[in-house]
Formats: sequence, structure tokens, C-alpha cells
Amino acid sequence: MKRIRIAMMALAAVAVSACSGPQTASRNATNDVTIKATQVSQPEGYTAQHGVFVPDINIARITVDVPRSLQVSEKNSYYPKGDIVWRGDLFGDRHEQVAAILDQSARNAAAKLQGSRTVHVHFQVTRFHGVSEKARYNTGGVHNINFLVTLLDPETGATLRPARLVVSNLDALRGNEAIQADGRGDTQKHRVTNFLSQVIQTELTQPHGYVDGNSGFFVALNRN
Repeated sequence: MKRIRIAMMALAAVAVSACSGPQTASRNATNDVTIKATQVSQPEGYTAQHGVFVPDINIARITVDVPRSLQVSEKNSYYPKGDIVWRGDLFGDRHEQVAAILDQSARNAAAKLQGSRTVHVHFQVTRFHGVSEKARYNTGGVHNINFLVTLLDPETGATLRPARLVVSNLDALRGNEAIQADGRGDTQKHRVTNFLSQVIQTELTQPHGYVDGNSGFFVALNRN
């Protein structure tokens, strides 16, 4: 697999070198961002399938868990190894930055969900792999962001929907396109936050949840 990944990245590098309205806030939403020093594991009730659909919801509480066991890479290579690769904020605590992004994305989604059943939505990040500076300004890539979503009763803590894995991939801008986007305020952080807001809204409002439809080159690379 390692040889395949290296070969695919080499081909990508060669290919690139050859071509030069107001929203209403959720009624009682609160948040609790936690950065836990625990090992990432599949919680009880975990399922990669559709799971239980809970319709007509209103988000009363949002919690985000980014375990400290997720490894961060600051290496400026085409494909840094690590669970968290993020360059959309200034250098700092990447776990906290990732948690803040997911929390804001969930809040944006919550503003559009005004159903009759209040829920506590818990997120556990399993992977947040963006692009390095080298990849962003050369080959490009994808923001591969995966997380578990669990729906709980905000009063009793009872599980309304077991944890479900959400896999999402957003094509990253590259080269001049990325520079121009930054200039008009459409930064990596802005794009990723808006993207995740849509992902979360779809996950919580559709019976089948969010289904990633990105089948590009770099998505395939992530799977090898």
C-alpha cells in the first residue's frame, strides 16, 4: 500500500508540473467542546450503516470530542502521515482548532433545525486530514474529515441513535485558485466550516444520513 501511495503521489506531481438569508438560532443550544486524552475506539452501539433515523429534531446541546490520541502532523510534505493535518489556522493546538471548527459547523446546522424533538448531538472526531502547504500550492488534495455522530436525550442521556461514522471529503483548492480564494475571504477554514455544516445538516435530516459522493483521485489515495 505504501508503494502504491508513493507512486500515485509521484504521478500527481508530474501531472501538475506538466500544466501549469438570516437564520434563526437553535432554541436552547449549548456546547461543550472536550479534548480528551483517550484512545480512539468504536463506542458501544457503533455502526457504519444507516442506523436509526430520528426525524424532526431541534438541537439543544452540542458536544465535541477530539481525543488527544489523534496524532498531529506539521510536516510539509505532499501527504503528511497523521490523524490531524490542518493548516487553516495559525500554528497552535490543532486539537482545539479542529474542535472549534466542528462545533461552529454544528451550530450553523442547528440554526436550520427547528423540529419538535430536542436532542443532544455528540461528535467524536476520528480523522481531520487537510492539505499541507506543499500540496496546497502544488498537487492539491482533499480535506478528509471523519467523525462519529451520536444522538442522545438531553435530559436523561439515553441513546436515541447509536454512534454512526460519517466520512466526508472536500476537494481542496490549489495554486493560484487557492491564493485568489484567500484574497476574497474564502479561506480553508471558511470552506471547511461551510462544508461540514451541510454535511451535518444532511446527516441529521435524511433517513440515509450523509453519503460521501467524492470519488476523485485524492479520495482514492486516502483509502490506500
